[in-house]
Parts: sequence; structure tokens; C-alpha cells
Amino acid sequence: MKKILLTIACATLAVSALAANIPVREFRYAGPFPVKTPFMVDSVNVKSKTFEFASLLDTPLSADALKDSGIYTASDLPLAAATDAIHLIEFSFQNSGYTTATIKVEGVKDYKINVDGKDGGANLKLQPFTHKVRVRYFTPSGEASAPSISIETPDDSKITFRTDGKHLYSNQDVLLGTRLSGVSLSSDGKYMIVGYTTTMEGGRTSSVSKMMETASGRVLFETQERLTWMPVTPKYYKTRRLAETTQLLVVDPATGVEEVLVEDLPQGNFRMSPTEDFLLYNFSEEGPQERPEIYQILTPDDRQPGWRTRSYSSKYDISTGVMQRLTYGYHNARVMDISPDGKYGLLAVSEDILTQRPSSVVTLYLLNLETLETRVLVDKDGFMGGGQFSPDGKQVLLQGSPEAFDGIGMNVKKGQTPSMEDMQLYILDLASGKITPQTKNFNPNVSSARWSKADGMIYFTAENRDYISFYVLNPKNGRITQIETKEDLVNSFALATDSSVIAYYGQGASNSDRLYTYDTKSKATVLKDDLSAVILKDVDLGECREWNFKNSKGETVYGRFYLPPDFDPSKKYPMIVNYYGGCSPTSRNFESRYPQHAYAALGYVVYVVAGPSGATGFGQEWSARHVNTAGDGPAQDIIEGTKQFCKEHPFVNEKKIGCIGASYGGFMSEYLPTVTDIFACSVSHAGISGHSSYWGVGYWGYSYSEVSMANTYPWSDRELYVDQSPLYRADKINTPILLVHGDVDTNVPFTESIQLFTALKRLGKEVAFVAVKDQNHHILDYQKRLEWQETIWAWFAKWLQDDPSWWDAVYSPKNL
Repeated sequence: MKKILLTIACATLAVSALAANIPVREFRYAGPFPVKTPFMVDSVNVKSKTFEFASLLDTPLSADALKDSGIYTASDLPLAAATDAIHLIEFSFQNSGYTTATIKVEGVKDYKINVDGKDGGANLKLQPFTHKVRVRYFTPSGEASAPSISIETPDDSKITFRTDGKHLYSNQDVLLGTRLSGVSLSSDGKYMIVGYTTTMEGGRTSSVSKMMETASGRVLFETQERLTWMPVTPKYYKTRRLAETTQLLVVDPATGVEEVLVEDLPQGNFRMSPTEDFLLYNFSEEGPQERPEIYQILTPDDRQPGWRTRSYSSKYDISTGVMQRLTYGYHNARVMDISPDGKYGLLAVSEDILTQRPSSVVTLYLLNLETLETRVLVDKDGFMGGGQFSPDGKQVLLQGSPEAFDGIGMNVKKGQTPSMEDMQLYILDLASGKITPQTKNFNPNVSSARWSKADGMIYFTAENRDYISFYVLNPKNGRITQIETKEDLVNSFALATDSSVIAYYGQGASNSDRLYTYDTKSKATVLKDDLSAVILKDVDLGECREWNFKNSKGETVYGRFYLPPDFDPSKKYPMIVNYYGGCSPTSRNFESRYPQHAYAALGYVVYVVAGPSGATGFGQEWSARHVNTAGDGPAQDIIEGTKQFCKEHPFVNEKKIGCIGASYGGFMSEYLPTVTDIFACSVSHAGISGHSSYWGVGYWGYSYSEVSMANTYPWSDRELYVDQSPLYRADKINTPILLVHGDVDTNVPFTESIQLFTALKRLGKEVAFVAVKDQNHHILDYQKRLEWQETIWAWFAKWLQDDPSWWDAVYSPKNL
């Protein structure tokens, strides 16, 4: 028995000896703040507790006092105060890898520790970022005492202190804070309505709209009400719910004077007509319902909630209060736009024809809103998108893929099928019915377009490689000119009906949202709101650099890479390769679901293959390579790019390269290990492991396959659907792979990860499978997103940094 006790005691001593105790030598300090013992009305409080001096630590105290504080050494801290006092000290440290720690305080009796906004300093589980520690302590009157603080941790080599007030970019920086959510201009351009959404700790959000003077940027007021500009009058409208009715009000932003336009407004979604004398409503009505326990599925899309609901449009006359239904039937029908004179609408009627590609088609009508007579403009075209009238009402601006309107906008090689995701602009002349392509020889992929009444030009944004650029199209001569902007990505823009001012906001590879105005006459750009300055205040951000290469075909493949904040070119770094590999480029979005700067902050070089073969934004011929290749071309570009990047950048450890992608990029993360061994590990989020199973089971499987597998099917092309599927190549995977998936994913079904996981387990391969409960294709729940992201980072640390401690802490080994 004595021998056993001695063994236990020795083991305890050995464990204790492993823990390092790192003294904290520098602090920010605020105080002393005198506090007094309250007058004792009673000897106990309502909870029958006697007074304790430690309770004075709960005295409200603003941390703002630390902002102007200098740096104190431990010996500089005040030892005594003339009266009872509380003190506040702060220090920051960061750990280069996952670790555990305990903050120890000695020398004072009463204190409270707060780490990263949470109370308590014992048994901390620390992700490898910057951590802020605040300690409140109490000193009795005349007592000469100051705290001695240290960090007890098993590995002191991971801990460094920061006194510069900065911190590494982290998930909190990505998720928390205020972002722009919309912008619109009054018709005269004098005022802006700007939408803001703020996300707080825990995921709670709040949204407000601010009314601003465009020229000065002065905020007149902010509200949580929905505000919308009148089309012509420089006023805005809103609704007000009364006890039994809803009012429609028009408000002058200059004076705030309200006018009731409608006393009893019908419920529903509506827009104001250009003539401001009627409202256009889009309603929906439910189709026939099935029995809840056993039910019939009519078409593949009938599995989707709400598919049987049908839409229709109605016209509400403001002066008479009469609601005229415009369409009737069982097909979805909606008016997309109203002519400037209010006489006509662009009516889109959709129907499914499952036996052809594409399986959903649209007929576009010119609808007389007075007589309800129609004229077919475009008949049963499945490649057409939206439409809008020109300012004079004589033409229609249409969007569609290259195959729209009998392929008049196609610009691909013989034998290629264009990508349905590569959107083009077309102009339809209403008098002749002729449709003319506008962007046939224009490489960027059109996103959003507006036809300006002020100058007759068409303004639009488009994917331009991994940028979203801003352009102006002259409809008279077809000339397209890029507008110089201050951001890599123009995420939204607004035109003023009768003014040369444009408002837009966006972000870059290394900054968050910023709002601007641009004058089409003077070409002047003015910054109106810089949210990024607040979000990135005190953030130690690494560098993003462009890097492109020539592939084996002699073609330029575009990309970029991110470096850790403390980058040293003489060192060797593990690298993470990020891509999509499908029909879209990997954009320069600063706050993406895979925030490259946050990965770089963990000590990785991050290489983004922005536009491998098949991505839009590089021209029709390039995007057409996504069709009927099932990843073959993009995979080669990713592999060649990774190898060439390593050759040109000796700071990369070639033996420690990981790869990551989601959705089609998740498929790529599963496919790449079947054709190369250059990756030390792989991460697939919501990846497609079997093209045929995804085609049949995913809500949009067969319809997306109309893009990627055009005119081929599981029964007609075994090479694409079977041979190119990771599931059927699982025996070739020797790379450790993490499969992550929301367990109610309706886009890429959860079963896609299950079947590959089962195959790899049966083959004895290194694989981990993590399901995110009650999450769909994207992980939206705040706390689950934090844990999902931690899972990915821990996996990379295990395989790229030879540190399994983080993974083992999150997913402890189990003997099962």
C-alpha cells in the first residue's frame, strides 16, 4: 500500500514539474478607485449574508480608464492607498498553439479574474489567438500590497506577451460588429437610406436604417422601420400598424412631415409604381396539401417545403382602393418591372418541363396593366434571368446565360457547352422584338445591373476574376468601361433617378465594409462611412499578395496568398490551399466562411487558387470548362499551382500542406487525394462524394447538374457520374481527411459524407467525420459556427503542425 501511495505521489510531482509558471511583468493599470464600506442598515442582506469586503469588487467600473494608461511593471504598481480601494490591471498574451493555462494571483486577498470577457482564470482552454486578461483587486486602507500575477501552463514556449495593444485576427473579428446591409438614394440624390446590421456576442443581431445627407454624411435619424424611396418624388414611404389597420405614409426627409397616402393598406409585399399612383403586389397561395403521415411526391422539387405554393401579381389603385388581380392560374407568375409611364409590366410565367434541359423555363410577356392584354416577348426560355425597362420604356434590359435566346450570346469553342452560371446582358427592342447581346465578348460575369434615367447609361457589377468590379455600358454603342472604385468587391450600389450621384459599398481582401458615393460627371469618389476602421482597430493583420502562374497549357491561373502577421521569410511555414473548384471564383471577400486572414493568424501561409478552370469571371470559354469535366481540369490547376507556389516560395514546408473546400469545393477536397499525394491532410465541408447520388437526392442536385453535367445523366455517362466520384475512387485516398457536414443539409445531402466515411473506414484509411446538428448547407448558428470552425483548425493543427492536443481536447480519444 505504501509503495502504491509513493508511486502516486511521485507521478503527481512529475505532472506538477511539467507545468511552467510564467510571471507577468508588464501591465496596463487604472486606479486606485476609492470605495467605502456601506452604512450597515442591517447585519445581513435579503439573502441572509453578512457583508464581505470582496463584494466591493462588484462596484461598477469602466474599463475605459485603461485606454489612456501607460505600461507599468510589476514593481510600479501602487502598494497602498489612503482608503479602501479597488484597482484594475490588464495584460495580453497569445499562444502559438492550443494550450491550457491557469492565471494565478498572489499578494492580494480579494480579486476577480476575467479572460476574454468571461469571469474565471482557472483551467483555461486557450485557442491559439490573443487573449486579454483583466484583474480587479481590492486593497484595504493603508495595507501595502500589490498582486503578483503569473500564467501556469504546460508549455511556456507557446506563450508570448503583447504590450502593443493589438491582437491577432480571430473568429470574433469575423462575426461580431457592425456591417452594411443596404443602401438606396432619393430621386434627387440628396439623401441616402443606409442599412446596418450588428452582431453581438452569442449571435444576437439588431438592424437599423440611417437617414443621411448624401453630401455631408450627416445622420438625420435612425430607425428600425423599413424605409423605401418614392420613385420620382424625393420622399420616402413606410407603413405604420394601428390597432386594426395599416397606414401607408409618405415622409419628407428634410422636414419630417408625414402624409397619409393610404389609410387601410392591404397586407402583403408591394412596390410603388413609377407613376406613384398604384402599388404592385406579389401574393402567394398554397397548393393542395397531402396527408401528413403518408404523402405523394409529384415531382423531384415537390420534396422542397413550399414548392406547391404559387405566386401571382395584383395592382392596387391608391385613389380608389381597388385591388385588381393581374394573373390567375397554377403556374408561378410575377411582374418583374413596371414601365416608366405605368402602363405596362414585364410578366414572367414559369413552368417545369422535366424531360428537357433546362427543366424550368420562363415565358416573358408584355402585360398591359390597364387592359390586361399580353404580348409574348420571349417564349419558354430556360436560360433567361431578370428583366427591366429602359428609362424611355422602349427597350428591355435582360439577363441570361450564353445559351439564352437561341444562343445569340455564346462565345465558346466548338464542342463546348457554356456555363449556365456565366450571366450576360441583352437588350430587347420592344418595337421590333430584336434581342441584341451586350457582353458576348466581355469576360466578367454580370451580377447586378441598373439602367439609369439620369444619363441613360447601364451600370452593373460583375465578377472580374476574384474581384467584383463596377462597370458602365453605353447602350447606344455597346462600349463598356470599368469604373475605378476603392474596393476589391462592390457588393451593392444604388442610383439616383435624377442625379449623377451613385452610392456603393464593398470590401477588400484585407478590409471590411466601407461606404462611398461616386459622381458620374466629376468621377469623384468620397468615403462616407468606414466600418472597417472600427472592426480592424488594434488588429494585427498579415499581408495579402497577388500570385498567378502559368499552367501546363500555358494559361494564366489567378490567385493570391496570405501571410502570418509576424511573417519571417527565413522560416518554414505549413500551408493551407483554399479553392472552390466549381463554377465560381474564390472571391476576395474579407469575411468569408473561410476567413483566410484568420487562418494565417494561426501560423499558416494560405494560398487561394482563385480561378481554376471552370470558374466564371474569366470569360465564357474558361467557365465552360466546368461543364462535363467533373473536377478534372480544376484539380490539375490546383495541383500545378500548389507545386509551383512551393518552388517559388521556399518559406513553405512542402511536407505540411493541407487543402480545404466546401460544397463543390468539398467534392474537390475528396477528389484531389485520389489523384495526388502532395497534401498532408484535407478538409471537406458538405462535399459531393457521388455525382449520381447527389444528382438524385439533393434538392437542387439534378438542376445544378444541368449546369455541371449538361445533357449527360447517370445512365448515359458512367465516366462522369461514377469514375469521377470520390466514393468510387476511395481506395486511392491515402490523405487524412476530415468530413464536416450539417446533418439536415438539403443542398448536398448529409449522406454524401456518410457514404465516403463508411468507405474510408472499411478501407482502414485515416478519416474523421463531424456532423453539425440541425444545420443545413451553411453553418449559421453562432455557437455551432464557432465550434465548426474550431474543428477545422484543430484538424489542421494535428496534421500540419504536429500538434494533436487541440483535436484531442475537442474530440477526446474514446475506447469504443
